[in-house]
Order: sequence, then C-alpha cells, then structure tokens
Amino acid sequence: MSAPTTYVAEPLAASAADAAAVPRAAGPAAPSAPAPLDLAPHRDRAAALLRDVADATHDGTGITRESYGEGEERALGILERHAAALGFTCSRDRAQNLWMRLADDTRTDPAVVIGSHADSVPRGGNYDGLAGIVAGMLVLAALRGRHADAPPVRVLALRGEESAWYGKAYIGSLSLLGRLPADALALPHRSGHGTLGEAMARCGADVAAIRRGEPLLDGRAVAAYLELHIEQGPVMVARGWPATAVTGIRGNVRHNAIRCLGETGHSGAVPRWLRKDALLAVAELLSRMDEHWRVLLQMGMDLVMTTGICSTPAASQAVSVIPGEVQFSFEARSQDSGTLERFYALMRDECAAIAAARGVVFEFDARLVTAPATMDAFWTDRLAGSAAAQGGPALERMASGAGHDAAVFANAGIPSAMVFVRNAHGSHNPYEAMDLDDFMLAAGVLAGALPVQPAG
Repeated sequence: MSAPTTYVAEPLAASAADAAAVPRAAGPAAPSAPAPLDLAPHRDRAAALLRDVADATHDGTGITRESYGEGEERALGILERHAAALGFTCSRDRAQNLWMRLADDTRTDPAVVIGSHADSVPRGGNYDGLAGIVAGMLVLAALRGRHADAPPVRVLALRGEESAWYGKAYIGSLSLLGRLPADALALPHRSGHGTLGEAMARCGADVAAIRRGEPLLDGRAVAAYLELHIEQGPVMVARGWPATAVTGIRGNVRHNAIRCLGETGHSGAVPRWLRKDALLAVAELLSRMDEHWRVLLQMGMDLVMTTGICSTPAASQAVSVIPGEVQFSFEARSQDSGTLERFYALMRDECAAIAAARGVVFEFDARLVTAPATMDAFWTDRLAGSAAAQGGPALERMASGAGHDAAVFANAGIPSAMVFVRNAHGSHNPYEAMDLDDFMLAAGVLAGALPVQPAG
C-alpha cells in the first residue's frame, strides 16, 4: 500500500460554490477519476441486512417503523448487530441517531457522512431510507484495511424522517443540527396519544438540549453528507435509468389539519341557498386550487399539490346529514420558495372568498415550512465521474419531488449530494421493488465518488 495521504478540509463557507469542507489530498492534485471501491464481496451482506430488517418490521401488510417508536428501534438494533459482525464501532448521539465507523479509524478530521433514515410510514415499503444506510455500511466494509487512503467516513442512521407520525419531517437530522423548532416537541402522535417530545424522551434523547436548539453536532465536523435513496416516483422506471444523481430537493409548505366549519343540517329540509355545507366548501377550494396549479404549471413553475387527509367527524356521519365540519390537510411542494409562497397566498385568498360566499369558517393549525435545497455541484460532478469511471451509462440528473434528510444538511451549509436508485411501484406503500443489481450499481456510484487513493 502506498504511504497514507493526509486529507484536509477547509472551514465551512457560506456558499456551496466555494466547495468548502470537501476533502482534498494535500500536495499534488487528486486524480480526476476516483479509485473505485469494490462492493461486490458485500452483496450478500446487503441482501441479508435488507431481509432481516424487513422480517423484523413487517406488520402483516407492509413495513412499519414508527419514528421514535418500536419498529424504528428494532431496525436500529439489527443494524447494530450487523455492524458489530462487520467490525464497526457504533454509538448514539443525543437525538438517538445511530453512528457507525471502522473500529480502527479514530481520526477526528471532518468526515464524509453517508446516511439516510431508519423509520417508515405506516404500512410502507422496506427500502425507503433503509437502502441508504445499507449502502453506507457497504462502503465502510470496503474500506477495511485501507481507510487511511480516504477521508474519514461515518455512516449515519437517522431517526424520524417521515412526517406521517407527528406531522413533522426530518426530526433526527433537525435535532442533530439544533434546528428542530421547540414547539415541534409538543406535536401529537397521529393516534392522538402522546407527543413527539415524550416519544423522544422514552428513546433516551436529550429533549432539554433539543428544546434549547442546542446543536448536537458541530457542522464543521462534517465535510460532506451523501445519501442513497430509492426514487419514490415512476420516472426512472419509465426512462430505464438504474441510478441518477439528484440536483435538488423540493421544499414544502403544509397544514396537517385545517378545519372547515359550517352548519350540520337535515339533507332534505335545508335548501341550497341556506346551506353551510362544509364538504362542498372544501371541494370548491380544492377545485379552485387545482386550476391555479394547472395555470402555474403552464407558466413553467415547478409545483405539486396534495390533500392526503379529508374527513367528516365519524360520530355525525350519515347519508341524510349535511356535513357541518370537515378536517383536511393541505400540502404544496416546489423547488422554488417564491412559488410556494405564491401558491400558499392563493390558497388563503380562496379560503376567504369561499368562507364569505358559503357562510363557513376555515380554522388553520400551525403552518409548517421546509425550504427547498440544492445539491452541491462539486459532489454531484464526482458522482457523475464515478459512474463514467466504472464504465456504466452516463449518470442522468433529476430533481427530487420527495423530501430527504440531505435537504437539512444542505440548508445548514454542509455540501450534500444524493444518488437515486430505481424502484418500481412507487413508495410509501408495501409494494416498493428495488432490484439488488440496481442497488449495487447505485451504491458503487456513491462509493466511487469518495476521494480514495489507489491501493498499491
């Protein structure tokens, strides 16, 4: 083996264009094509890891790994056992995220962190989040015996990325960087029983520090954050792309529970002009917003809108009852913050107009905002170079419609990049279908982006 190369990282800068904190070899310039790590010997380990976590967290229909709950903790325990078998050292931070490193790599230089999330939505799929953690573990395994040829690498299994449980996404990564709003700890569980703060405390998180907004990690200790994730839409399957580089991540603005209050009445006794039908008011609102969405798309804006929850109170539901109350969610996503604000303002204006016309009232819970994020150009180019060096097809690039923890790191000023791997049947359902060959290819692209000196 050649003499170990010393890697240095410049201080984090305000702009990703500075390529700050990117590990670079001291002395002569690093080669333009990274030296690939061989992940093939660890293919069976990847399959076993994915299978073991799936078996332990299957709920009879799909996969359930509740944020800061039993299924997520069970998954982390399995990851720790496999990590021990691979000779890794594991630790938990004060948000109870799981960290892994090679036992003999005790360097304190800024590290390249490879991570993703361990939780899932209720009755979801197995690969959402988990695939990225497993990819990082394969990279660590491939670095055994030659870690000095690369910058320090750490694998991070994050908790609480999914908003399905408490209405807030990125809980583990936001907590880690001191960016979780204090009032988020009071968010109720989807069941109505318990709060996020209570669940985190049961898992051993330092809720007091998180409430204070205390960073649990010095951002300068992270040279870059890299994440592999399944694509959660149909584009890669339709295009025949096994792997892609992500250029940016959509932000979102949402309300988890808006109430429209009208007047309950007898379906046969109240004429249209005297009705205050909450359900029709919400239907009109969504129809108007769908038309605004269509127009903005025609103007070339990036935008999606979703109402995933819409219900009348179960106790008063009847065929012969005019709905007097409807509770619904509202979410818009875009790569542009200005588009999000414009669309949100339209929604509030339409609510006011419909309320006046129909005699209803709209009551809003807290508005939740997640900023869009742009992936680091330097690291994205390294991903493309990795794919080219390994003789595969040119690495296509695409934006992510779904949110990912990489957005949190990017918006904290940490250079971040992502690789998508092809996945059939969408996501947030039990039918996710990631082919292991595609996974190994995408993980190889991720590994090849690391500045590893050739073994010799």
